[in-house]
Amino acid sequence: MVFYLSATGNSHWAALQIARHFGGALYSMADEMRKTAGKLSYEVGPGERVFFVFPVHAWGPALLAGRFVSRLELAGYRDQEVFSVCTCGDTCGNTDHLMARRLAKAGLRQRACFSVAMPNTYILMKGFGLDSPELAREKLSRAPGRVSEIVRRIEAGGNAEGLYQRGSKPFLKSGIVHPLFGRFAVKRCQFHADGNCISCGLCAQVCPTGNIRMEAGKPVWGKDCVQCTACIHHCPEKALQFADLTQTQDRYLHPGERAGWQEE
Repeated sequence: MVFYLSATGNSHWAALQIARHFGGALYSMADEMRKTAGKLSYEVGPGERVFFVFPVHAWGPALLAGRFVSRLELAGYRDQEVFSVCTCGDTCGNTDHLMARRLAKAGLRQRACFSVAMPNTYILMKGFGLDSPELAREKLSRAPGRVSEIVRRIEAGGNAEGLYQRGSKPFLKSGIVHPLFGRFAVKRCQFHADGNCISCGLCAQVCPTGNIRMEAGKPVWGKDCVQCTACIHHCPEKALQFADLTQTQDRYLHPGERAGWQEE
C-alpha cells in the first residue's frame, strides 16, 4: 500500500516505482482528502508494507502529508512495516523524525525513512529556484538507481543508513525554519494570473486543497494555500505568478507528468 503526495510529479514517480516493486494499492493523498472531510480508512493486510511518499518542504514533510496522516486509520494494522520515502532538491534535515512523530500519533511505527534527490521545484522565495537543466537531468538519471538501492535495503531489513540526506544544521532547519514556513510562509498567498492566462482552469484542477476557483474565466486563490507549487508549474502558458518573484523563473514538471505517465 503506497500513499503519495505530489505537485510536479517527482514524488508520483517515486511512488510508482515503489508500488511496481512491492505491489499493493496506490493512493494519491490529495485525491483521497478531497473525497471526504472525515477520517480516511483503509484495510492493511497481514505482512503488507505501508509506504508514504512525499516531498520535503522547508526541511520537513509537506504540510498536506501531515494533514493526511492526522486523518488516517489503518484497519488491520498490527505493526506491519511502515516506511517513508521523501523527495528533496538537496537535503531533508530532520524530516524523518518529524514524519515519524506524525505517524506515531496515528498509531503507526515508522521503520525507516529514505530520501531521493529530485529536481528543485520551489520558486516562491528569493534565493530559491529551479536547478539548471543539466543538474535536473543528472538528478533524474540518478533517481532510478537510488530507488533500487532503497528497495534492496528494505528487503534486507529496512536500515536507512547512507540512504537519507540529512545535511547540515538539521535542528535549525527542521526545528525552526520548517515551523515558521508552516505558520507564516503559506499565508503569503500572492498568486495571480497575468495577461497570458487562457482560462483553461487547469490550476484549479490540480490544486490539492481546492483553494483555487475560477471567476469570470480567471483563477482566484483562497486562504488554504500550502505553497505546493502545483498550480504555477502546471500552467501551460506560464501565466501564473507569485508576487514579483516568478516572472523570470522557468517552470518544471517531471517528464512523466508532462507525458501523462503514458510510459507507466
